[in-house]
Amino acid sequence: MALDFTAIDFETANSSSASACSVGLVRVRDGEVVASDGWLIRPPSGHDRFFDINVSIHGITADAVAHAPSWVAQLPRLLDFIGDDVLVAHNAGFDMAVLRRACEATDAALPAIRSVCSVQLARKTYQLDSYRLPLVAAAVGFLDFAHHDALADALACAHITIDAARRAGAHDLVELAMLLGVRVPEHEPIGASLLSPA
Repeated sequence: MALDFTAIDFETANSSSASACSVGLVRVRDGEVVASDGWLIRPPSGHDRFFDINVSIHGITADAVAHAPSWVAQLPRLLDFIGDDVLVAHNAGFDMAVLRRACEATDAALPAIRSVCSVQLARKTYQLDSYRLPLVAAAVGFLDFAHHDALADALACAHITIDAARRAGAHDLVELAMLLGVRVPEHEPIGASLLSPA
């Protein structure tokens, strides 16, 4: 086995988990970043109002996503990038909720996906005053990134996970989680009947 995974980060338009407006993805193979991608998303209808507080955090506005692909239009690209990888996110509960709620809001099918939270990995690996993404990233030497840019955040998450695996002597993500006592939950598929031939 090798240290293979995809790091993911979403930004949202408002307090609704379904309001994805940006995604960043970073593919890691054998402990090295080999690919990255990110794009804007037009949030699902009914979840597409941009709150000032969210805009002040990430700088993405309704005008910026006006011509971006919808959640459903971009979903095949997102799932193709992920493939069969375990997803890693900093506060994975948030990012997995965005993925699932946006699919539910649009009646889009989603396969079963496993995830690992890099906040949990960080808490078991580093002695820090806070486990916010910029502080943990700094602890691993990943400095001066554009926090709340989805791609930059996913890249920081990838570097945290790679460093945690190196420190633990883990050869793959499941071994890392086992060594640190971190769960690797499998999230049930959504619309499973739509994912397999009739």
